[in-house]
Amino acid sequence: MGALTALRAELPLMARLAAPVVIAELGWTAMGVVDIAMVGRLGPASIGAVGVGSILFFAVAVFGIGALLGLDPLVAQAFGARRFDDCQRWLVHGVGLSLLLSVPLTAFVAILIGALDRWGLDPGVQDLAGPYLWKVLWSMLPLLLYTTFRRYLQAIGLVTPVMTALVTANLVNVGVNWLLIFGNLGAPQLGVDGAAWATCISRIYLAVFLFVTILCNDRRRGGVRKIPLRLERKRLARLATLGLPAAVQVTLEVGVFAVVTLLAGQLEPVDLAAHQVVLNIASVTFMVPLGIGSAGAVRVGHAIGRCDTVGAQRAGWSALTLGGGFMTAAAIVFVMEPRALLSLFTLDAAVVQSGVALLLVAALFQLFDGLQGVATGVLRGLGDTRTPMLWNLGGHWVVGLPVGYLLAFVLGWGVVGLWIGLSIGLTVVGVVLVSIWWSRTRVWLQTERRVTEGE
Repeated sequence: MGALTALRAELPLMARLAAPVVIAELGWTAMGVVDIAMVGRLGPASIGAVGVGSILFFAVAVFGIGALLGLDPLVAQAFGARRFDDCQRWLVHGVGLSLLLSVPLTAFVAILIGALDRWGLDPGVQDLAGPYLWKVLWSMLPLLLYTTFRRYLQAIGLVTPVMTALVTANLVNVGVNWLLIFGNLGAPQLGVDGAAWATCISRIYLAVFLFVTILCNDRRRGGVRKIPLRLERKRLARLATLGLPAAVQVTLEVGVFAVVTLLAGQLEPVDLAAHQVVLNIASVTFMVPLGIGSAGAVRVGHAIGRCDTVGAQRAGWSALTLGGGFMTAAAIVFVMEPRALLSLFTLDAAVVQSGVALLLVAALFQLFDGLQGVATGVLRGLGDTRTPMLWNLGGHWVVGLPVGYLLAFVLGWGVVGLWIGLSIGLTVVGVVLVSIWWSRTRVWLQTERRVTEGE
């Protein structure tokens, strides 16, 4: 009963921290969703082009984003131990790592653009996707800087500014999309290219907004200007040690969806469009457990920083409870109202018809997708980024993708087969990561029990 009471006490604290982070995650996803919805008025080929372009860019950029996730435990644990100067030093090294990573990542995306014709994409999709990607390339550095500033602010508990940044960035994105996609108010009518420029402008806005926020909030302690701006080899190595497994993990996760999108591109444009629309819907719901996982990483990290394993345990389980509960509710909505959800993105009857079956499959893995997202976050709060990496490799690439390919192209199930494979992979990862967190908490409980009995 004591444990249940403590968990109930932790839940509102976790929810209070998670709510702005969740809104921020939803805001981030909303920009991509809005792009798809607005270019959707141009036809299935435009939807497919923005979908392929976005996921290819993100499949590369996410490596840099993942590398910066090492800031979560480093800053959160330093903040929990009240080492505030240390927090700011980690911020400086996050900026340095962003600058170092932006060049090779940009170059790699450029290489992918040159290889688009090798993926067997529909010619109409390919013709639009290439120019879209060349323009989105300009947003790589702003995206990494935004990520650095966001991880720092969240780790010290300043989540409301992050939420505000994402909400206002969506207004910027919608406005620029409206101007440049359709040529309103005398602006050039750029179609898909207009969505690319809107994305770039929005990411620059995010980086600037959060940088100004950090300067304003740090004035009380003299700001980051008092911290030496030189990079220390040991700190970079520590950040890389934690960030590299996280980078590989998120790259593997996003990469499998990128490969599935490219495989779907070998099917009919209607199937690719349906895949992209449902992927956007599922991405929206996943932002909630992702945000809860980020909040869980902060709460767990703060507890570990003050040497409170019981508090870390409560934080982790409360995050898992919130994430699992929400995704169960999302699965019910997917089953009950698939056509209503799909109609928010497209009015094409063929795309809606194909999307209904995909939404039903997506409903099956919602719970496990949410649990793996939260479990990854709370394990990161402990400083464990390696375990989620290994199990994402196994679940997605060893199980999910091969099964999906077999069902789709060997057995002829098409895009539905690809999604069933994804579902199986996500289920494996979710079950295993929650089990690992459970085993970690059992060790803590046993240790606490031995200490208590020894006294």
